[in-house]
Amino acid sequence: MATERVRLEDGTELNVRVGGASDAGVTVVLAHGYALDHRSWHRVVAELPASVRVISYDHRGHGGSDPATPGTASIERLGDDLGELVERLVPEGRVVVAGHSMGGMAAMAMAERRPRLYRQRVAGVVFVSTAVTGPAELSLAWPKAVGKLVRELERAFGPLVRTIRARIEPAKTAGLRWWLFGDEPRPEDVELTAEMVRAHWPDTVALFRPAVDRYDREAALTVAGERPVVAIVGDEDRLCPESDARALAGAVGGEAVVVADAGHMLPLESPAEVAAQIAKLC
Repeated sequence: MATERVRLEDGTELNVRVGGASDAGVTVVLAHGYALDHRSWHRVVAELPASVRVISYDHRGHGGSDPATPGTASIERLGDDLGELVERLVPEGRVVVAGHSMGGMAAMAMAERRPRLYRQRVAGVVFVSTAVTGPAELSLAWPKAVGKLVRELERAFGPLVRTIRARIEPAKTAGLRWWLFGDEPRPEDVELTAEMVRAHWPDTVALFRPAVDRYDREAALTVAGERPVVAIVGDEDRLCPESDARALAGAVGGEAVVVADAGHMLPLESPAEVAAQIAKLC
């Protein structure tokens, strides 16, 4: 996949990855979750049909994209960004959007805020591990108190605390493994996820936390339900239970899919199952 920089109307540049068939009639756009980046989709990208075009990107304030600000760290803004990305990079043809966790909320926001674009261009949406109500993703912020203590100690004692940090990080990774994965994740997937979360913590986690907390998912689903919708979730997801996927699908007349032995990080844990749902809408 090739890397591009896409400049939005407000001047923010997003880090974008584009691959697949350049002349495809259908483009898949992948929106990642809270405190992650486009790499969380790499296994799904490998499973998608070669006949489709694939775009993955980093939300503002995440990965290689420009920083967000308190005024732009909102789900509504992420929905606008997604809409702009579709307009700029997919000028024609149909689009299937897959949103993981917070990325699913961005897809809802795009439908609500850009209904004409949504109705004209979007063929369907796959909500991956996306809660229909409640601030599920906020549990990612669980290491906040530990991290604050480490930063304060580091300022006071300098290099000595870097040794302490090296011992604390494995404990934080183990905690993220428990929160985000099923019983038997690939070690490399756990490490990649921990790397992504660490890169966004504490600044991005704190900046987007109020936005994730207050976003009205139920209101946003009104327009989203005008296109085929699949809500897919792992049966071991501690942040977005099976009941949430069924509620989301039920609210829009869509389909709920439950993947056995998987947690919140479905794009890494069960890429074939996620890709199959995306391909079905394509």
